[in-house]
Amino acid sequence: MVAPEGAAALVLAVPGTPSPASRSLAEEVISIARSELPGLNALIGYLDGDDAEYPSLASVLAHAAAERIARFEQAKAAGREVAEPEGHAAVVVPLLAGPESTLVQRMRRAIEESGAPAELTDVLGPHPLLAEALHVRLSEAGLARADRARLFTVATAADGIVLATVGGEEAVQAAGITGMLLAARLAVPVMAAALDVEGSVASIAEQLKGSGSLQLAVAPYLVGPEVSEGLLDAALKEAGCASAEPLGAYPAIGKLVLSMYTTALGIAPAMAQGAQAL
Repeated sequence: MVAPEGAAALVLAVPGTPSPASRSLAEEVISIARSELPGLNALIGYLDGDDAEYPSLASVLAHAAAERIARFEQAKAAGREVAEPEGHAAVVVPLLAGPESTLVQRMRRAIEESGAPAELTDVLGPHPLLAEALHVRLSEAGLARADRARLFTVATAADGIVLATVGGEEAVQAAGITGMLLAARLAVPVMAAALDVEGSVASIAEQLKGSGSLQLAVAPYLVGPEVSEGLLDAALKEAGCASAEPLGAYPAIGKLVLSMYTTALGIAPAMAQGAQAL
């Protein structure tokens, strides 16, 4: 399967302060999506970008709309019979695992400012593939067994997981769905907490300890760029927990970005269905 000719561009909306690290992450996510759907026209727009190195989301959308009109004019000049451009020039996919209403509202404003016909999709979660990704990140940190059959032990495996997200109570509720899927994979309790609500991670850690968990770990339910610098470290210090790495450019992130895009366009997604057993 290849991308339909003339299809709307996929624009990955990257939150947070632009940096070489966030650009590398976004490029890797786009690379994963392109490997699943050859011919995909994919661009990266930064919510806080303002220059050529880190173009703003609004400027990237305006460019995508102008590019579509230019292709139409070129086709007409070449004598080809082509229909007037209609529908969306771009599909904007937030690089967010869960709902962060402030960031999503800013993305909507950027679309309005661009003047481009574009659609903003939902965030990437909750989804079984994100539970898989969280499991992998925990196992990489030595905080969970890597297999569901428990054929071997990990001395540092946690018996309680704090699923750390951003976006307040709404994000905590949404993370709880993925948390249930993760709990089923690990057979340990998982509770969600908000990094941007003071004391939330420490409070959830105490609840888990009160219910019998002795060795806790934090699983960041974050792609990475959306969390303010130092926020995760401060919460970990307060709660006294070990932590896995954020989701980052785990392959499931690229596949879910593509799934959001193809669903918006009404074409068959190229991603694998469901989460793979570890």
